[in-house]
Amino acid sequence: MSQPEILLSVTGLHKAYGDHEVLKGIDLEVRRGEVVVLIGPSGSGKTTVLRSLNGLETPDAGILRFAGGPDADFSAGVSQSTRFAVRDRSGMVFQHHNLFPHMTVLENVIEGPVRVQKRPKAEAIADAERLLARVGLADKRDAYPHRLSGGQQQRVGIVRALALKPSLLLFDEPTSALDPELVGEVLKVIQELAAEGWTMVVVTHELQFARQVADEVVFMDGGAVVERGDPERLFAAPQHERTKRFLDRILRPLD
Repeated sequence: MSQPEILLSVTGLHKAYGDHEVLKGIDLEVRRGEVVVLIGPSGSGKTTVLRSLNGLETPDAGILRFAGGPDADFSAGVSQSTRFAVRDRSGMVFQHHNLFPHMTVLENVIEGPVRVQKRPKAEAIADAERLLARVGLADKRDAYPHRLSGGQQQRVGIVRALALKPSLLLFDEPTSALDPELVGEVLKVIQELAAEGWTMVVVTHELQFARQVADEVVFMDGGAVVERGDPERLFAAPQHERTKRFLDRILRPLD
């Protein structure tokens, strides 16, 4: 059985802020329908990778290729139109929701499709209502963000990303800002999206979730990929000592 098509290929991604090198030559492949989970300590460069894939950061060097385009060679310089084309291929769910507080839930969801993608408003509203019902928020379409729980706000953030009809979903620590009792409702939505075949790159510290949902786990440290592999193999028998130390610290039961 042949493997699915490579949707996204990243080669030699570098990024520095002044003298601080954040990414040190990241290589990554994401196949259609695959869930790739990035794990590692804070400051390891995981979020910078996501922001580069979404066009929110401009790497100093490296090549990013999407199946069907665009190709972006950051070493040669990338035009604004190419950066926008990169951003159009993905939808990003942020750590802190980032909903517009002065807009209702529905207005937040249709903002991108209508204003950026220039889709008919009636079509965008119909899509938004369908997606909100899908995550159990149909009755919140006219509510403002401050009237929602953190978990509800994050589910709206997921709907907002889905409404753009992206080929790739990016999640940056989607549960880290939530109260513990709200984490499960957000992870459940992401698991359902994975089961439906969405292609995703997820940054998370929820390692049990990563074990359950990931096709590949990538461990990063110090701006580099240290180890990658099938979650069962990587969690049970990491090959690199740095990976082992990280997992021992995170997974070790409390004394």
